Amino acid sequence: MADKEKLHRTTIGGQALIEGIMMKGPEKTAMAVRKKDGEIVIEEKENKQKRWYNKVPFIRGTVNFVSQLADGYYYLSRSAELSGVAGDDGEEEEMTKFEKWLDDKLGDKLMGAVMTIAMVLGVALAIVLFVFVPTWLFMLLQLIVGEAADLSPFQSLFEGVLKIAIFVTYMWVVSRTESIRRTYEYHGAEHKTIFCYEKGLDLTVENVKPQTRFHPRCGTSFIFLVLLISILIYSIAPINNQMFIDAFGVSDGLAMILRVSCKLLLLPVIVSISYEVIRLAGRYDNVITRIISAPGLALQRLTTKEPDDKEIEAAIAAMNAVIPEDKESDKW
Repeated sequence: MADKEKLHRTTIGGQALIEGIMMKGPEKTAMAVRKKDGEIVIEEKENKQKRWYNKVPFIRGTVNFVSQLADGYYYLSRSAELSGVAGDDGEEEEMTKFEKWLDDKLGDKLMGAVMTIAMVLGVALAIVLFVFVPTWLFMLLQLIVGEAADLSPFQSLFEGVLKIAIFVTYMWVVSRTESIRRTYEYHGAEHKTIFCYEKGLDLTVENVKPQTRFHPRCGTSFIFLVLLISILIYSIAPINNQMFIDAFGVSDGLAMILRVSCKLLLLPVIVSISYEVIRLAGRYDNVITRIISAPGLALQRLTTKEPDDKEIEAAIAAMNAVIPEDKESDKW
């Protein structure tokens, strides 16, 4: 415990990319990507000045989450370009008529448009998987059971457990592919490097390697925490289909739409609460924060893998680029 209290609990966080790492510090954001020839390319940019809504508790959570989501898509796309994954060994393929039309109309804005579409589709897929699918499956279960039992009091619990099952299954399935496994190795390198910095050790491969790859402020832990808190909130204030049917006399289909709409409206509240909770878990080390962090840390056994030396070197390069001169500006 004494050693843990000496940790410099940094605000620096990162993200695993394609053959690289992104680190975001209090002043700068940097991306380090290893090209096919072995060279590590580093790109840096100054962070935008924080507005009042980036600092106010229970407002900053949703704002920062959306901002990080957009940044994440940008850096993933950029890392694919730099690493050579987006191309075919540098060989250009002949463009189709549609691709030529897009290039003529959008030019340099084409990549931004593609990223925006990908982000919108990703959010839409997440809503379908984690909002609509659990509700549809519950309605199917209720239809099978029929009048023999009213399952509506258990709808929030059923859907919450199903969301967690979908999320964990998805993480496990994608971890079996070679490309995602390498990304998970970079994820492990990111966590190890942050821990090494927090312990005040020199950022070398030898010092980073022994560190744990499980960090309480991980994005995976955050998403898992969102799912857990949603179960808690929906259990305290149950919103089920039967409630809308009894109150407004609507059909099952319309009741489902009304319920899903209410859940989407509550999503920013859940994200904001989860953000504050994970900040506390990252800042303090006690029995309560360890209990809060435990499920997310366990899930990181799927989403992080042990990195090799070259992956650690990329993480160190990104980290060194964002460490501020004044450590007082880098505290929780």
